[in-house]
Amino acid sequence: MSPTIQFDAEGQLKHFLTIEGFTQAHLTKILNTAESFVSMSQQQVQKFPLLRGKTIVNLFFENSTRTRSTFELAASRLSADVLNIDIATSSTKKGESLLDTIRTLEAMHIDMFVVRHALSGAAHFIAQHTSPHISVINAGDGQHAHPTQAMLDMFTIRQHKPDFSQLKIAIIGDILHSRVARSQIQALNILGAKEVRVIAPQTLLPAQVETLGVTAWHDMELGLNDIDVIMMLRLQTERMNSAFLATESEYFKCFGLTTEKLKLAKPDAIVLHPGPINRGLEIASEVADGKQSLILQQVNNGIAVRMAILSLAMQAQGI
Repeated sequence: MSPTIQFDAEGQLKHFLTIEGFTQAHLTKILNTAESFVSMSQQQVQKFPLLRGKTIVNLFFENSTRTRSTFELAASRLSADVLNIDIATSSTKKGESLLDTIRTLEAMHIDMFVVRHALSGAAHFIAQHTSPHISVINAGDGQHAHPTQAMLDMFTIRQHKPDFSQLKIAIIGDILHSRVARSQIQALNILGAKEVRVIAPQTLLPAQVETLGVTAWHDMELGLNDIDVIMMLRLQTERMNSAFLATESEYFKCFGLTTEKLKLAKPDAIVLHPGPINRGLEIASEVADGKQSLILQQVNNGIAVRMAILSLAMQAQGI
């Protein structure tokens, strides 16, 4: 995949395709901007005119109620016009190419594409071929990246444990197929996390996973020792076959987060999950709904973080 420049000549955010290439200052700016939206929302300010007159297209080739809804709400609260393209009935299902679809939408004078696609690199491809004035936000591409999810996770962590340099973090589950995990690992390392562990069976870890900047563990009980933040992952059964797992019950026994296993981490450890949750497979209900769980807070934070990314990307267009 050839790189795509994510910043304009003045260093302003133009596209948001991957965490890779960002500095700590870049990520902190996104987090601080999101914090300002949270603060204003708490003061009963629900609409901001920052993107009035702008048109944002949600171009989702994969289903995702949570991500698409939060992007739609984020754009609406910034006063943008939002167009949701139903891919199931769009011309791409009738043989029109992706570029033809992009060109047709560009003719409607849109300003941004928010793209979710099953193929890794799809958002980069669109950013490379779209008109220069249009920004592209990656809402998840194949097994490659999900940068806005990673940033809302970082934001949620920072709300409770602001000093990343003191944090030991465990990412648990299907690392191999997870675009979220890749973006999380990149963001955590850029923000200076003390240690990032991945805990999974060997079959669900990428080859040479340590090169990503993590330590690999295959025993969850040992791996949770002294952990501050537990980030669970969805088991992506649609991307695997039976060779990856023995049985689902065996997976939950070894790698599912239960109340007993949670006690192995630090007493004030927090639990995150990008959703949707497979209860009884990745996480027990009493943990998902427990006092250490921030899963619903992640969903709420997704709106503010995506508002921050949309507004910062539009700055390159001179708003």
